Amino acid sequence: MQSRDGGCLCGSMRYSTQGLPVRVTVCHCRFCQRATGSAYMVEPIFDLAALKVTTGEPSVYAMPSAGSGKVVRVHFCPTCGTKLFLTFDRFPASCGVYAGTYDDPHWFEIDPATAKHIFVSAARPDSLLPAALPMYADHPMTNDGAPHTPIVLDEPGSPADCLMLHRR
Repeated sequence: MQSRDGGCLCGSMRYSTQGLPVRVTVCHCRFCQRATGSAYMVEPIFDLAALKVTTGEPSVYAMPSAGSGKVVRVHFCPTCGTKLFLTFDRFPASCGVYAGTYDDPHWFEIDPATAKHIFVSAARPDSLLPAALPMYADHPMTNDGAPHTPIVLDEPGSPADCLMLHRR
């Protein structure tokens, strides 16, 4: 099984993941916007057992999710502050990697079979959302685990286009 490596800006934290992500989430929520300092976060999701910290010991910042109320933990380099991965009380066997911290951040695919955009309702209005990928106005499931119906654009569009379909 192939491993992929990544790490922080200063090099004092390194990690490795084994295999392919279970799925890829592109998240537009305010938490991810703030955590990345960007418009959204690209987050390959793995089984927690597939992630190994190989160098250093991360610091952890824990806070309750605004949506579920469950704690989300941000694991980051204590020296340079680079955020490396997330763990979740809501999904205790999973972790999400900050994709930009991989040595090759483009190694995994973002395709309709394994990826989705979430919290499109919080996306920048000038974001261009791709066609064919499942999208959700908020989280893809309710707090009790029931799935929401995805929105799929036939052609690239804006968050407003996506939300208009959501309201139908």
